[in-house]
Amino acid sequence: MTNSIRSYRCHAKSLKNWSWSQADIITEDPTTHGAMFVPLVLGSDKTTVSVATGHNEYYPLYLSLGNVHNNIRRAHRNAVTVIASLSIPKSEKKYTKDPHFCKFRRQLFHTSLSAILQPLRPGMTFPEVTRCPDNHYQCVIYGLGPYIADYPEQVLACCIVQGWCATCPARRDNLDDGQDHGRRTRELTDMLVAALDLKTLWDGYGIVGDIIPFTNDFPRADICQLICGDLLHQIIKGTFYNHLVTWIGQYLELVHGKTEAAKVMDEIDRRIAAVPVFAGLRRFPEGRNFKQWTGDDSKALMKVYLPAITGLVPVEIVRTLSAFLEFCYLVRRSFLTESMLAEVSAALVRFRLNRKIFQDSGVRETGFSLPRQHSLDHYLRHCRNFAVPNGLCSSITESKHIKAMLLTNQRLDKLAAARTDFTTRNMLHGTVLSDALKHLDAQASRHNELVDDDSELNEAGEDNHNSSDNDSEHNHARHSPGAVDDNDNATAADDDDDDDDIDDATGYPRTLEALAAHLGQDELVEQIARFLFNQAHRDDPDAPNADDVPLEACPLFLGRIDVFHSASSTFYAPSDLSGISGMRRERIHATPPDDSEGFRGLHVARVRLFFSFCFEEVVFPCVLVEWLTAVGDAPDEDTRMWIVEPDFNADGSRTTGVIHLDSVIRAAHLIGVYGESYLPANFTHTDSLDAFAAFYVNKYADHHTHETAF
Repeated sequence: MTNSIRSYRCHAKSLKNWSWSQADIITEDPTTHGAMFVPLVLGSDKTTVSVATGHNEYYPLYLSLGNVHNNIRRAHRNAVTVIASLSIPKSEKKYTKDPHFCKFRRQLFHTSLSAILQPLRPGMTFPEVTRCPDNHYQCVIYGLGPYIADYPEQVLACCIVQGWCATCPARRDNLDDGQDHGRRTRELTDMLVAALDLKTLWDGYGIVGDIIPFTNDFPRADICQLICGDLLHQIIKGTFYNHLVTWIGQYLELVHGKTEAAKVMDEIDRRIAAVPVFAGLRRFPEGRNFKQWTGDDSKALMKVYLPAITGLVPVEIVRTLSAFLEFCYLVRRSFLTESMLAEVSAALVRFRLNRKIFQDSGVRETGFSLPRQHSLDHYLRHCRNFAVPNGLCSSITESKHIKAMLLTNQRLDKLAAARTDFTTRNMLHGTVLSDALKHLDAQASRHNELVDDDSELNEAGEDNHNSSDNDSEHNHARHSPGAVDDNDNATAADDDDDDDDIDDATGYPRTLEALAAHLGQDELVEQIARFLFNQAHRDDPDAPNADDVPLEACPLFLGRIDVFHSASSTFYAPSDLSGISGMRRERIHATPPDDSEGFRGLHVARVRLFFSFCFEEVVFPCVLVEWLTAVGDAPDEDTRMWIVEPDFNADGSRTTGVIHLDSVIRAAHLIGVYGESYLPANFTHTDSLDAFAAFYVNKYADHHTHETAF
């Protein structure tokens, strides 16, 4: 237990090895003893703010403190802030590739960063007294920390040539050899710059030798050692979509030809569109064929793409994608132990081994010397130095400038449009008080009119007072709201009885026997009786199994039933989009009718009905489920996902059961095992849970599923 807790703290709440090495350097100066080290996490991300209004680029520089929790940094709690907008030099097209202009553009970036951070330089050497969020004062030593950037930004920040690795000195034409090439360091770069000419540095070492990095102006800073992994652009958009998904399409064309490959791609799109609906999971009703592909689109496609290609491509490709997804989901977790890092390493080995099919088939004849795929080799080191990568990802900065710039502009546009509309409707004349008084005056006028009308009716009634008593009584009985004859009364009573038997909100019967008949579940009465037996003996370890007890010995319930169409589940999901405490809530929907190993002891069932009843003054929230059983004792060898199949009784009906609502952990996402056959053209996602004989339990539906159920 002690080792596990220590590992969690090291990986999830600090910058681990790098922070300790910085602390060792700082403590060499006696004047810094007792000071708190505060790393400054930087990030830059050039983006286009508006395409419709022209080439309008925006180059923000972000800053965050390194000693805040990752969930705070990801939760948009102002832990990441824009501190500057960097200059974007422009020139005529004929000067775009000019060496002097390129040097100016690169050096301007580094000089700007150095000037922006200069006010913090004194605090990097001498402790400064700073008030912390808890209102206590502490001596603080600042230092440049990890730098968040996608690959083009890494090239610019590290002063290297495009196509080379920003972290290690491996040659650009040999990034896929799987060897450890060490690390780029400031000392090594300075030595090479002093000894070699600019052309040799460029061609032989991938170094832009005439640019001075901004980190050279600050103590204990080395930009090549501060570059951290980027999950969004290196893994999700880069390796997955730009590489693997594209390569699969190219492989199909090489093997089957363009015409047949198009048919296979259409089948993949139909399978993606046939995936059942799941909370928080984006649907692709037309497959993956749309023009603008974002990082969120890639994340959503990752969750459903593996089952869609299974049976249509060789198993080596399936295993390549499976190993990659395993790697991606492991490094995305909110804490990593040494055993988890061993799983990351094993997944990376499987990925390298199986991706060779793309080279052997001619898709990648030149190999895999790709900077983004090569970056996967450095993630173990990044995790040990800077903790889990999900707290240092460019998706944090991207979401920040999207919300800070684009959303702000949208809201301003909407406010302007709303003001114009309100003015047209005369809604902005006067004040709120004057409008309220106007409505009160109108109501008072209507009230006075009604009083006058009632007075006139009363006067007319007095004039007709001499009418016959029989007619008066007859008229009174006919027009009084509560007066009905005996036949009407009997009919109303019958209607009330019918209303008591049917729930108007759900349309289900209220009694157990009627509900069982309505659902076609003849065993529902018996199942609830055995459920009550289990509940009554849940604390008795010697109690027999309810299935082995005669029905006469089980409590009998035939009372009122309340039916619900859904239930909500709240659970801890720190790796998913959630609050800063890691809590997430999802709704589990019932599907009305129209004890294996694995899953860490969990079972999969399809919810048919949520209902509750009161028995002996105890309310029992229950679930009517159809059971599914795991196929085999281990996940599928190719996809590494568990496969389940429905249970059937001897007469061919589905095996059902009644369980307590507390037994439901969370929703599970099932995707049909498509095999090698093609889906009908008119197949829809609403038929998926009834159409297939077996299902994959999608462990990539979200990160909480990957963490808890497998």
